[in-house]
Amino acid sequence: MPFVTTLTLTSGDRHRLDDVVADIKERAERRGVELEGPQQEPVTKLRVPQSKTLGPDGGSFEPWSYTVYERVLNIVGHDEFAREVTAEQLPPGIRVQVEVERRTPPGSGA
Repeated sequence: MPFVTTLTLTSGDRHRLDDVVADIKERAERRGVELEGPQQEPVTKLRVPQSKTLGPDGGSFEPWSYTVYERVLNIVGHDEFAREVTAEQLPPGIRVQVEVERRTPPGSGA
């Protein structure tokens, strides 16, 4: 029963995010690691209100708008490679969320 490590990488900088994902994918290919993805999730556009003052009657500026890009990679087995990737220092502005699950083969009854 292999473990699957799911990496969800997010950033407001699409180019930097794609560079990081491409680097992980290239290293996985060189080492023969089974890698699923990257899956490109829908872009999230966020708007944040901005007050001119701390008080309730100070008015507000135009909301600050920004975009968040997300890529999902699944590392199947190869726990050592998954540990290496998750322990790395990522460039500023790149966030990673890590989930690990055990996959059971179809028909195993487990």
